[in-house]
This record gives sequence, structure tokens and C-alpha cells, in this order.
Amino acid sequence: MKIDWAALASVFGVSLVVTVALVGLFTLGIVGLAKQPGPAARGGSGGSRLPARAGAYVCFALCAAAVAYGIFLIVA
Repeated sequence: MKIDWAALASVFGVSLVVTVALVGLFTLGIVGLAKQPGPAARGGSGGSRLPARAGAYVCFALCAAAVAYGIFLIVA
């Protein structure tokens, strides 16, 4: 039995990079949802949270798309 070490290293490297990227995106999403407005903005309507919340939803959507693509690659 012959092992193609270059291919194995390539798969390991890509898996590591994609895993770190997904965890980073998910973390950014969590931070975006946990963002609290400052003391001066607390009396307002909460409009200062809108960009952080929108960015969090984009991060979660990218995570879901990456997971869906991975499942597609496994099934297809």
C-alpha cells in the first residue's frame, strides 16, 4: 500500500484553513450579536446596533453556506 503524502498534506492544510475560517466567522457573528450600544446611545431607538447585527447575520449566512457546500460535496 502506497500513501500519497503530498495529497494527504494538502487535504490537511485545506481542512485546517477552512476550519479556522469557519470558527472565525462564527465568532465574529457571536460578537456582532453581543455588541451593546454605548451609554450615550442607550436612550435611542437602538439604531447603532443595526450594522453589527447585520454583519453578524452575514457571518452566520456564510457559515451556513460553507456547511451546506460541504454537505453537497459529501453527498454528490
